[in-house]
Amino acid sequence: MELAQLAAQVLGSKLGKDISIRDLREVSEVTDYSVVVSGTSPPHLKALFNEVQHVLKEAGEPCYRKAGDPDCGWLLVDYIEVVIHIFLEETRSYYSIEDLWAQAPQIEVPHLPPHSSLQ
Repeated sequence: MELAQLAAQVLGSKLGKDISIRDLREVSEVTDYSVVVSGTSPPHLKALFNEVQHVLKEAGEPCYRKAGDPDCGWLLVDYIEVVIHIFLEETRSYYSIEDLWAQAPQIEVPHLPPHSSLQ
């Protein structure tokens, strides 16, 4: 859970919107936690994507797999126990992947003061 919360903090520090963490341990064999965030534009998605990878690598958590394209509106970063989905707002709404895990418990997202930085 700490990795998911750290990822959420990083995404929040880069002004990611509507950050959600779900505990999937009881409903998925693929991952333990899912973090979902919205960005406002393809460059914002790329910034979120790059920053989360950079900070988690510095914390000793190498990325296992990554996929997607900012221009398509959906990027994915896989850390095995945590999978991070970075969406454009309209793409997130269209796919509604959080509905797949509606029964999974939500985890509190750590909040940062406005314009704070983790570095």
